[in-house]
Amino acid sequence: MIRVGVLGAKGRMGHTVCEAIKNADGLELVAALDAGDNLSQLVEAQAQVVVDFTVPESVMDNLEFLLSHNIHAVVGTTGWTDSRLEQVRTWQASSEANVLIAPNFGVAAVLMMLFAAKAAPYFDSVEIVEQHHPRKADAPSGTARRTAELIGQARRDAGSHPMPDATRDQLDGARGAVIDDVHIHSVRLMGLVAHQEVILGGPGESLTIRHDSYDRESFMPGVVLGIREVAAHQGVTYGLEHLLNL
Repeated sequence: MIRVGVLGAKGRMGHTVCEAIKNADGLELVAALDAGDNLSQLVEAQAQVVVDFTVPESVMDNLEFLLSHNIHAVVGTTGWTDSRLEQVRTWQASSEANVLIAPNFGVAAVLMMLFAAKAAPYFDSVEIVEQHHPRKADAPSGTARRTAELIGQARRDAGSHPMPDATRDQLDGARGAVIDDVHIHSVRLMGLVAHQEVILGGPGESLTIRHDSYDRESFMPGVVLGIREVAAHQGVTYGLEHLLNL
């Protein structure tokens, strides 16, 4: 049995993660903590893996604690930057524990990202539209950021030309955020959960690759996979795709 703790256990995702752990073979939920709880409870419960679905303001302190106590971490909290990732790698270098950080735990969402990156060099233009519920704290989403990074790298590797865009007169934000030369447009709307489409365009044609999550249950197979596999992946792993043997 893998002894598992959850941080952010009272949140929507955290609660769903707790239920998934309880229902999964070979996993035992030994600690369910939320804001204000003492992290030492994870050590007392002898947690081997801790899942973090908290907020960007607390995730770094959580990871520093986990790594200093040699507890593996599976992280779904968003808000990652290069500097934050580098700090986690520094902490991990002095730890016996590993870290998995996934912008999205939905297997279909990961496939959407990889398919988009595979297709991107064959088209002149690529843009991303991501849609989430209005309670989401970050924009663009971690999934959209990661998709743009993968697309940008694929286009660089292929020697693609810059994407055409003659826009010269625009309101601030009209063309969205730009990551790796890919424009990302964020929608926050009641009734949505998590949705993203990548629109690729070339002369006379377009290709749309879309993923929709209608329920948080869609992320649970990826979370459970991460719990089971994090101990076997040395260091800091960024992206669930590295666990899927694609």
